[in-house]
Amino acid sequence: MKLVFASNYFNHHQKPLSDALAGTEGIDYTFLEIEEMDPERVSMGWGIDTSDIPYVKKYSDDAEKAKAMIMDADAVIFGGVDDENYIMPRLEAGRLTFRYHERIYKEGQWKFISPAGLKKKYHDHIRFKNDPDYLLCAGGYVASDFSLIGAYPDKKYVWGYFPECIEYDIDELMEKKRMSDRTEILWSGRMIDWKHPEDAIEAVACLKNEGVDFHLTMIGGGEMESRLKQMAEDRGISDDVTFTGFLKPDEVRARMELADIYLFTSDQKEGWGAVLNESMNSGCCVIASSAIGAVPFMLEHCVNGLVYKSRRVKELSFFVKKAVESRKLREKLGRNAYASMHDIWNADNAAACFVKELKRLTTGIPADRTAEEKEGICPMDKAPVISPLSGYGFVRRNMKDKGLKA
Repeated sequence: MKLVFASNYFNHHQKPLSDALAGTEGIDYTFLEIEEMDPERVSMGWGIDTSDIPYVKKYSDDAEKAKAMIMDADAVIFGGVDDENYIMPRLEAGRLTFRYHERIYKEGQWKFISPAGLKKKYHDHIRFKNDPDYLLCAGGYVASDFSLIGAYPDKKYVWGYFPECIEYDIDELMEKKRMSDRTEILWSGRMIDWKHPEDAIEAVACLKNEGVDFHLTMIGGGEMESRLKQMAEDRGISDDVTFTGFLKPDEVRARMELADIYLFTSDQKEGWGAVLNESMNSGCCVIASSAIGAVPFMLEHCVNGLVYKSRRVKELSFFVKKAVESRKLREKLGRNAYASMHDIWNADNAAACFVKELKRLTTGIPADRTAEEKEGICPMDKAPVISPLSGYGFVRRNMKDKGLKA
């Protein structure tokens, strides 16, 4: 079976899933790279030399061959490709297609009433609702966005991003985190407004005021970096905060392995957030904003992480303090986070679930998915429709520890 994944560019977040699909028996897999990586991503260490990866092909090497490859494949996944010339011929031919999508209303769902916007959405999505055109929801709020416009009825799947899932001895990993005398807290990303790194500074400043010992590492850079350093100075915590600048992906993972707590503070513009996968895989006690796309799928409050209402810094501070004060709590959540990655949210499991569903769609024979029936939300489940307003409640649906309410 020929499967093509056509996307903007190949990066370290996509490689594990591509490796898993390429290694699946009966699947002839190609990753078609449509464009060159933008300089900002390259500067962040995202670039990968694809010359020795046989399944990666560049559209620019032979455009006509690439177009034929898209049309002739048994199934195509389109992700991060905006130019409809790559997509529409296959869709209009009624060929089996999966659209790999983040939210379309990150600015707010009220935008769906725009006549111009609806016309565009009809052309791109709605008119194919009765065709073999399926949606891979890269985020917990994606199904809600597309349900507003009536697209992909009963054809939306739980999906996401699947960066490398490292196999650890979880006891050794926890012992590694105990090496520091201080509780190590980590934040990483571009220092821009919608990622709200300032919330991390504000949250740990409260710890200083209460005499709680900690150390915060801020990885990354951007337009807010100088402001954040000044904030740390103004709040008297500059000696407790280290700014590293951008680090390569493997260096970030090494810091996660040492961190006790990982803070993920973005708002609704964070369509997915692969650092959630990575920090959970590293056994961190993750404290994350409810608005982040990956959170409703991957986190359950007080089970494998702590979730606060986006921009509610007082609640974030409360959870940080609880986690710093209780090694037992943060290790329990860190172990459960690691288990979620090891059992469910990894590229091998995602590829297996996808291929089984692909075979069901192409043969009509129901897939035996008992091997993937794990506790929690799994890749290729039917995507629940979670509105942005209900996401905070959704992650608390089975709250087990009533004592952790801010």
